[in-house]
Amino acid sequence: MPSSRRPRTPLDARAARDARLSRVESHPLQSIARFFISLTVLAIGGLWAAQNLGDPLAWWVELLRYTPYLLLLVPALLALALSITVGWTWRLAALASVLVVVFPLMGWTHGQPENGSNRLRVMSFNIKSYKADDRPEGYGPIVDEVQRHSPDVLVLQDAQKLTDKWLPMPEAMKLLLAGRHLQLSGQYVIASRHPLRDCRTAPLSVQPGLGDYLRCTVEVNGQRLEIVNVHLLSPREGLNAARREHLGGLDDWRINFGHRLGQARHLAEDLARTRPTGPGKRPLPMLIAGDLNAPEASAVVQSLLALNLRDAWSSAATGWGYTHGHSLRPNLSFLRIDHVLVSPGLGLAEVAVGGAEASEHRPLIVDLWLSRN
Repeated sequence: MPSSRRPRTPLDARAARDARLSRVESHPLQSIARFFISLTVLAIGGLWAAQNLGDPLAWWVELLRYTPYLLLLVPALLALALSITVGWTWRLAALASVLVVVFPLMGWTHGQPENGSNRLRVMSFNIKSYKADDRPEGYGPIVDEVQRHSPDVLVLQDAQKLTDKWLPMPEAMKLLLAGRHLQLSGQYVIASRHPLRDCRTAPLSVQPGLGDYLRCTVEVNGQRLEIVNVHLLSPREGLNAARREHLGGLDDWRINFGHRLGQARHLAEDLARTRPTGPGKRPLPMLIAGDLNAPEASAVVQSLLALNLRDAWSSAATGWGYTHGHSLRPNLSFLRIDHVLVSPGLGLAEVAVGGAEASEHRPLIVDLWLSRN
């Protein structure tokens, strides 16, 4: 018996498909997904725009630079997972938000190692000696970290317990530094396998009580390099005031940022005015190493880069290069506030970040070419 059923046409198939899509799109999960993706994209896009398009001298832009953007991966990845339930436009928007967090907001860099001659390894390390002095393992983790990398020039900050002339240097550190050329001043130590000369300290501000910095010239196989050891004001008090007191703490943050920016500008002016020269009265190559307490994009670091310097990590390394945050919740490094800045004539063979066991700051290890090809 012949079937009375009408043959299915392409139009019928399309109508059935549209009906299925209509039922899927009407599901409450799709509405939730669109709302959450929209909110996530707007928030992440807004943060990116504020950092890249806002006034770099604005206190609120600087405050955003200390955000633990690693935590933003949680909502960004959740938005990406929810995007499976909606169309491709939403999926691409969610994926873009993840990429914005991972790369520009978290500070991913892609540098290129260089070639040259006359290699020198410099290690910059905020060792927090006052904390090492009180913990059961003492200076052991610091000694292990330094020995692991075996730098030619060791540049230490927060090393007051090593430089106090009224107290003997801890035995472990004394053995570690034995045989090196030493310059100790306040919180700073420069320990070099090569001769040091013309070492001196200078203030970081015309205002009293805002610290100083240490500079020395190191001579390596007939070539000289100016090394500047610096530790700028910590943002901790300003950040804590803003976090705990909210609007009431913002004045503290403004003052804190202003002091740190003032230190960086004063240092830049001082170095530009008093930079030593070599043969032909050409300025010696310079390296600034230390805890600058600011990310590279900050106006603080940019004030020093304006001396025709470049950041070693972003120039020659790939990754985030985080040095601080592992002593805070959630026990993960999320800030790159320790830097080595170098003259363009210095080559960068390799740049690495050390371990988190010895201090609240990971050390930064830079292999230089004193003559860059």
